[in-house]
Amino acid sequence: MYPGGPRASETGDKTLSIGFIGLGDQGAPLATAIAEAGFPLHVWARRPASLDAVAGVAHTAHDSVAGLAAAVDVLALCVSEDEDVLDLLTDGLAAALRPGTVVVNHGTGVPSAAARMAALCAAHDVGFLDAPVSGGHAGAVSRTLTTMVGGPAALAERCTPVFEAFSAHVHHLGDVGSGQLAKLFNNTLMMMNQANLEEVLAVAASLEVDLASLVAVLKNGSAGSFTLSALGEAITAENVEHLSKVELLDMDLFAAAMAERGAPADAVTARAVAGAEGLVELMKTLTK
Repeated sequence: MYPGGPRASETGDKTLSIGFIGLGDQGAPLATAIAEAGFPLHVWARRPASLDAVAGVAHTAHDSVAGLAAAVDVLALCVSEDEDVLDLLTDGLAAALRPGTVVVNHGTGVPSAAARMAALCAAHDVGFLDAPVSGGHAGAVSRTLTTMVGGPAALAERCTPVFEAFSAHVHHLGDVGSGQLAKLFNNTLMMMNQANLEEVLAVAASLEVDLASLVAVLKNGSAGSFTLSALGEAITAENVEHLSKVELLDMDLFAAAMAERGAPADAVTARAVAGAEGLVELMKTLTK
């Protein structure tokens, strides 16, 4: 990823003040990594208890969104849905940011919403990047995420040292929305791979093959994949129902994005949805 020289995070401007909103399962380890990389971290949360997630690192907590916005050079958002981001921006956040600030949306959404966010920011001379991440909570904690960036190249370059604080790979894909499009394709292919795995293991189960041993072989063989590696690690009996629901929500986003662009993706969508829907039963089979 970084042939011929150091990572940008090793040489980047550590005087950039980074704001963070969204200290949940994914956002908290991102914010922690940013602070530990040496960037001044500023945070705000609707619930004061959420700030406990960054208690172990240096940070400045703000009582209001406006106070946070006025103090930062880059504002990272890691909230659940596009509408949440749009509500924040229109409810005074964009207006409170200093001209030249960059807003980064790390949540997963549709490209058209990213374009709306960029326009809201541009009205206040604020830059915008969509930068969803792949790797889940485990990748955030281990700082091995893949970050997919859409937006102006100069802004992406400016923020790359921040992204590298929690990423193993940072890819600039092109204009605003291209990061979200890449994330949706990434998620869709992962779920299609789940469907393949579910079908293969169903056949193996009908032959009374020891599934645990087979999965161990497949993980180490040429059939190995992220989906296989995640079984029993990122995907467990305890969290599989939640993950399945999140995947189905992601497929709603994918279907909407494809419909907006008139892409012939019905068969791909159906296959991925089948993979998401079958995940719970797969884990039940493997943990019998």
